[in-house]
Amino acid sequence: MTDRDRRQVPRLKVHVPIEIQVEGASGPIRGATADLSATGCYVETMFAFPVGTALDLKLQLENTLLVTATVVTSDPQVGNGIQFDSMLPEDLEELQNYLKALEQSEESKPPDG
Repeated sequence: MTDRDRRQVPRLKVHVPIEIQVEGASGPIRGATADLSATGCYVETMFAFPVGTALDLKLQLENTLLVTATVVTSDPQVGNGIQFDSMLPEDLEELQNYLKALEQSEESKPPDG
């Protein structure tokens, strides 16, 4: 079964600024998501974290969303699949509204060609 088969919600290709803090690390790692859903994201980074690493994330939408998460896939020199473990209900609502609006704007675009 592939990762895509296991997902219960679709991930959208979108670059959202993200800050990753790992316990014991000196400072945050800043980057952007490669894709995003209400339950996780993929972050491209040269220094992938091992599977099972606990993370504190800051996703920058209209507001800064605080998320606790766990690394679920590790692709050396490519990046990490990250599963969201918990966030405040209002942060989850903002994320869901953002994704819904993004999906609707994608659907309204004319097809290429």
